[in-house]
Amino acid sequence: MNDTGWPGATQSTGIALLNARLVTPEAEVAGGIALRDGLIAACGADLPGPGSGADIVHDCEGDYLIPGIVDLHTDHVERHALPRAHVQWNADQALAAHDAVVISGGTTTVFDSLCVGASVQHPERREMLAPLVEAIERGMAEGRFRAEHLIHMRCEITDPQTPALAQPHLDRPIVRLVSVMDHTPGDRQSPDTERWLRATSKAMQISLEEGRAVMAELLERSARVGAGVEADVIAMAREHGLPVMSHDDRTEAHVDAACAAGVQVSEFPTTLAAARHARATGLGIVAGAPNILRGGSQSGNVAVHALLAEGLVDALASDYVPRSPLEAAFAIADDPSLPIALPQAVAMVTATPARMAGLTDRGTLALGQRADLVQVRRAAGRSHVVAVWRAGRRVY
Repeated sequence: MNDTGWPGATQSTGIALLNARLVTPEAEVAGGIALRDGLIAACGADLPGPGSGADIVHDCEGDYLIPGIVDLHTDHVERHALPRAHVQWNADQALAAHDAVVISGGTTTVFDSLCVGASVQHPERREMLAPLVEAIERGMAEGRFRAEHLIHMRCEITDPQTPALAQPHLDRPIVRLVSVMDHTPGDRQSPDTERWLRATSKAMQISLEEGRAVMAELLERSARVGAGVEADVIAMAREHGLPVMSHDDRTEAHVDAACAAGVQVSEFPTTLAAARHARATGLGIVAGAPNILRGGSQSGNVAVHALLAEGLVDALASDYVPRSPLEAAFAIADDPSLPIALPQAVAMVTATPARMAGLTDRGTLALGQRADLVQVRRAAGRSHVVAVWRAGRRVY
């Protein structure tokens, strides 16, 4: 297959996508889009028809055309890089599989969220980081990916090695986003220490007594190094001009501390109180799309539906299910209890996350924007991705 998916087509070929239901920033519009040189050259209801001089005409058959999804956070790559406990897969092969899943869900810009620092369940993350970073950089340079892959460095502040692990990679052009995470039990995502103990002991296949020893060591280490590691990571990110997100804010104090440290975005706030305070203090808010589709949090935290009802969500990320932003956007628009129309819901997975990451060239169906597009067919409340274009090239 050539770059655009049609014989003889190149990026500079004039392409008209007609008979579509365009989801623009303002409304749903019946019309079409013209692509040239990787950009949107025309867009709207009055787009000329097949006789307009386009080299290639594609009939969208009345399907939706939305901007390519921009996913700020997916740790799905680890499912392929670490397919079983303590089994590390070849990084290039893992990323090829991950890329196929990502593009099939309509995501044209993905921030692969790589863990920086070890967790109690995954000490191997320290040695996985560099090979994955290098494989993503190599794959992008060689044009082997269908989606554009950038890196979101998720920095675990309980590991004293985290700053040293992050530092060699922060000046790489593909590294665009940093977040600081604290998975210590008793706070943030895991306020219930007994629940954390049972789940962690089961996952690690150890006794509860052994689990208590693991928890005690983690709590001690977090108290000893957490604040210093977090400050170092944020300072390095700001030095490199990278946006910084906090993670799992649970209280107003968490939000205030994030603001004081120069954080711009509260990612996955776990309570209404934290989300309300993030909004009041001017932080952007990213929520998890799987939470919407499941009807609530898998860990017992605030339901994203409750955040949406109060206007406390700016962007949605896939977290651990790459296809979830696409399905969540349509589910939100279909929900009569939420005052959110489809253009606003689609913006939560396209324009807003792009803006948060400083990507001003994509995310909307507008003249001059990068031609990242997804043709979506809806049937029985489900979304089927028919075709995907990235920078004017058909990639799916």
